Amino acid sequence: MVEKNVSTDAEFRAAARPILKKHHLPVISNDRMIEAYKSLVNAGEIEVNPELENLLRLKKVRSTSGIVVVSVLTKPYPCPGKCIFCPAETNVPKSYFSNEPAVMRAITNKYDPYTQVQSRLKALQDTGHITDKISIRIIGGTWSYYRKNYQTWFVKRLFAAANDYNKMLNAECKVQHDGKSNYISLIELQKENEGAKNRIVELTIETRQDYINSDEIRRLRKLGVTKVELGVQSLYDDVLALNKRGHNVQSTIDATQLLKDAGFKVSYQMMLNLYGSNIKRDEEMFKILFSDERFMPDHLKIYPLALVKQSALFKIYKEGLFKPYAEIELKELLISVKMEVPYFCRIERVIRDIPSDMIIAGGSRITNFRQIIAQEMKKRDIACKCIRCREITNRLGNLERACLFREEYAASGGKEIYLSYESPDRTILYSMLRLRVPFKPIFKLLKNSTIIREIHTYGPIVAINENNSDAIQHSGLGKKLILEAENISRVEFNKTKIAIIAGVGVRQYFSKLGYTLNSTYMTKMLNRR
Repeated sequence: MVEKNVSTDAEFRAAARPILKKHHLPVISNDRMIEAYKSLVNAGEIEVNPELENLLRLKKVRSTSGIVVVSVLTKPYPCPGKCIFCPAETNVPKSYFSNEPAVMRAITNKYDPYTQVQSRLKALQDTGHITDKISIRIIGGTWSYYRKNYQTWFVKRLFAAANDYNKMLNAECKVQHDGKSNYISLIELQKENEGAKNRIVELTIETRQDYINSDEIRRLRKLGVTKVELGVQSLYDDVLALNKRGHNVQSTIDATQLLKDAGFKVSYQMMLNLYGSNIKRDEEMFKILFSDERFMPDHLKIYPLALVKQSALFKIYKEGLFKPYAEIELKELLISVKMEVPYFCRIERVIRDIPSDMIIAGGSRITNFRQIIAQEMKKRDIACKCIRCREITNRLGNLERACLFREEYAASGGKEIYLSYESPDRTILYSMLRLRVPFKPIFKLLKNSTIIREIHTYGPIVAINENNSDAIQHSGLGKKLILEAENISRVEFNKTKIAIIAGVGVRQYFSKLGYTLNSTYMTKMLNRR
């Protein structure tokens, strides 16, 4: 196949067809070919071939952002919220359905984080994905409302699962939650993960903004959390009250400032078509989101309301007091919303993955709604500037023409500098970094310091300690961005120190660049020039 110089799935299949015919073989599925390829590599009969691996890989999008995402559900637990739009199904975490893929995996694994992680890693590897760099999302409820001992046990099991994968399972790490799971400390498990084969480079939790305070932030850092998703839903107090969210907009403003000043990446979950809102207000809300410095999220999930019978809102709908948007209205609204999103924000989702047979009205039953919106925008010759829409993914890029861009904006009382390497026309994003000059950090070690809140190089994953001359990862862009951030911190802001809220699995990378672990941050003193 390499000799035939194929680069697309269609070309690969076309090249394989005559070979299969010559040997009187049926069409072979990619997963079978992946299995055979791995066996031949392990037996030393063929050499590792990254190009062939990429062609065989199933669902390539799962690892073209430079990491693989593993979603792990917490067990069903009471929720402090009373939101009228939220479904409640017995024996699953609130707002989730038992027939959602991630929930089905969690139920199969009895909500054990250890087996959830290991089964997901196996599924990813079986379909050809490299799992060296793992982003774990803890979902399933308001994380900060769960018991603290359960939180600690849960996170320990996550790290143990990543550490144990690909090697003999450690019995002590597999102890169930029965009061005997303290043989190995969380710090020890994190330390082991720094050099593990499968490293947790990002750890995300979902929570409510009214549960974010200084104590909670300290606890999240000890657990290794680097990103927080807030259920913001609306920027209108009257809408929040009508929907019984239980918090106001000021809670979002306060939580955002505390989180950013501690270095966390902040993701907002926003809802369209909430009871009490309308299309005009929804459009205005997203203009406020990126013009008011009290908000300015780094990541964004847009969840148009999908009406389900299991919600309190269904009764209001039956009484004729609530009207969901038609699909065509929703499509136009999402196009308008996407045009408001700046270069520094990543839209992670534009639709909630609720099973179509559960939806009464609103939302969308089309699973590829995001692609449909993208196609429509292309027809109109308009483009979304968000990070995800510009990531290089599997596209061809030219690093020799990559340009360094810089955007500076006020956010939550501090200053943000967004650095990125992109194509000259900014349609292809290779690598990016978020540098913050904080407003009021709660940690002493962050005073008189700038904070790198995120650094990410995109494109297909390249395994740790390996190089691929054709890949974007491990090409040196991240190091260049860090050096630029250090220079800006020292020269422009007269700072003596720089800190990074590094995921546990990335600590070794930063240590090679002169950073040392200080509490839960990687820090470096900046020399005066």
